[in-house]
Amino acid sequence: MIALASLVILLPFAAAFAGMLLGPRLSRALHARSTAPVPGGGPRVPEGEWQEAAETAQRAPLRNGPALLACVPIAVATAFAAVVAFAVWREPGARLGTLALIPTGSVRIEVGLQVDGLAAVVGLMVCCVALAVQVYSVAYMAKDPRYSSYAAFVSLFTAAMLLVVYAADLLMLYVGWEIMGVCSYFLIGHHWEERANSRAAVKAFLVTRLGDVGFLFGIVVLGLGAGTFTVDGVLGRVADLPDTTVTVAALLLLAGVAGKSAQFPLHTWLPDAMAGPTPISALIHAATMVAAGIYVVARLYGVFLDAPAALTVLGLLAVISMVGSALAALAQDDIKRVLAYSTVSQLAVMAAGLAAGTGTGAIFHLLTHGAFKALLFLAAGCVIVVAGSNLLRDYGGLRRGMPLTFWSMTVGLAALVGVPPVSGWFSKDSIIEAAQHSALHGGELPVAGAAPEGWSAYAPLAQAPPAPHIPGVAAWLIYLGLLLTAALTAAYAMRAWLMTFFGEPRGSYEVKEAPGLMSWTVVVLAVPAAILGFFGLGASELRPHLGSALLALLCAVAGGGVAYLVWRTNPALDPARALGPARTTFARAFYVDEAYAFAIVRPVRALAFTVVTLDSRGIDALVVGIARGTRRLAGPLRLPQNGNPQGYLTGLLAGIVVITAGVVIFL
Repeated sequence: MIALASLVILLPFAAAFAGMLLGPRLSRALHARSTAPVPGGGPRVPEGEWQEAAETAQRAPLRNGPALLACVPIAVATAFAAVVAFAVWREPGARLGTLALIPTGSVRIEVGLQVDGLAAVVGLMVCCVALAVQVYSVAYMAKDPRYSSYAAFVSLFTAAMLLVVYAADLLMLYVGWEIMGVCSYFLIGHHWEERANSRAAVKAFLVTRLGDVGFLFGIVVLGLGAGTFTVDGVLGRVADLPDTTVTVAALLLLAGVAGKSAQFPLHTWLPDAMAGPTPISALIHAATMVAAGIYVVARLYGVFLDAPAALTVLGLLAVISMVGSALAALAQDDIKRVLAYSTVSQLAVMAAGLAAGTGTGAIFHLLTHGAFKALLFLAAGCVIVVAGSNLLRDYGGLRRGMPLTFWSMTVGLAALVGVPPVSGWFSKDSIIEAAQHSALHGGELPVAGAAPEGWSAYAPLAQAPPAPHIPGVAAWLIYLGLLLTAALTAAYAMRAWLMTFFGEPRGSYEVKEAPGLMSWTVVVLAVPAAILGFFGLGASELRPHLGSALLALLCAVAGGGVAYLVWRTNPALDPARALGPARTTFARAFYVDEAYAFAIVRPVRALAFTVVTLDSRGIDALVVGIARGTRRLAGPLRLPQNGNPQGYLTGLLAGIVVITAGVVIFL
């Protein structure tokens, strides 16, 4: 089992290594072979036609090698991940394997892997989404001259996320965590020639690094306090640690979670990251980066249950993130930014589930979200390729010429809203039910029996207090925030659906399906987005609850109905016009970026300018002035040292004469 898990990680890593070293060389070799003379004296391809054939092959990655290096290893890794998940399902329980022990002089580091139910199911989700993205990218990036490096970084990104998922040691987890940050920088800035892309890449890197500082300190505090960095070791000893240590460690970990999972106040990088290629948006939003933060909280859930203050902070940040981002999504013109703010909101729903005591519900929503958000981004990519624009105002009536994309995206939006019986309805209901229980019971968390057998991340729950609490006010805020988010989600999903696929066409382009590799990948993703929720029926806490399900559905109907009625009055106009003067505020995401620019960016730039000025006009001037003064003082002293031997001899003789005369005169 551990060997298979190791292969799941190593295969995409090997694909990345091979793609970076061999991708371009393999492309040239296959081009040359495909244009070589026919054996037996066949005609040679003329020079002009050879160049044209090479250019055509360069625009078709499937035939030039890098696509095979990208797709085949992740396909095999997906098969292995499925075998691992099936084995854990048949025989629940954790499998541990230590590959090496690194002595540090204090707490040793164990390089090893851990496979349990949580890791197995999330690892399978990561592989499936990564495979879909790689296959989709073959067509989407067909004309990109840097496809080879792009595919290699996608493979490395996938391997890093799988290392986070399967790591048995927190420091190993942190290694994968940081590799993802570097890969996101290169992939978001793939088209670095455009200023918006390079700025978005730098912003994502810096904002997530800010959170990662706290995350690393949190790992160190936990590891040194528990005397081990292993996940099971920390969870097994957390009950023996001082409350202050656990709370401080949990709050520090939340800094990294807020950065990676784009939660307030470190959420601003994610909408700007839409400047990168659309398949990368799908990968980041569905299976890597943003999913890592929620996964880590679930993996270390026992730590957070022993730190109610940290859970309360997580819940309050989730309320701000999910409501604020849903309002921002309601006013966006760019379809990718609509989905980006939707991701922030849905991740906050998962964080709210964790704060409300349903770790299983949060992970279930992470899985369903991975399916339908990958579907939505890749479907949006199909629309963008056909329309040549990201803006909703340039769409309209696309359902007639793009039936595959229309029905697939309809399934994805229904799952996002939580329309029964698609997957999102099941996973959202489990979170709303837990929040309702917590609100009605004064903040008591329904953690008893919350973990299916074999999810070792929840093993310490048996040692935790029987009924952890968060403040009642926080519990009510989480519950009401979830209901309001359900209504807002339906509103912005309905707006995007109607403006994209209904009404009269608002563009001059030809409406047709995207290339087959793109459209059929989207169709395949629509299947898990539709049926994945039924797999939760085996756990009682994941089955729909009548009261919470009906209430959430009513909220969704109200939000979607209002958006439809506004659109119906004039289908040629944007329903967001009903927001009135507030639309600008929502579209600018409540001016958080502007506030950061005013409070942080401008002062830092001013300080940097001051330092540069002081350095150039003060320190540099002082150093240069001393050098010039020294040269001027040394000028007269250099006159005798002019390198002329005759001058030296004349001076010597003159000196002898003067000395001799002095001796004669004075003696």
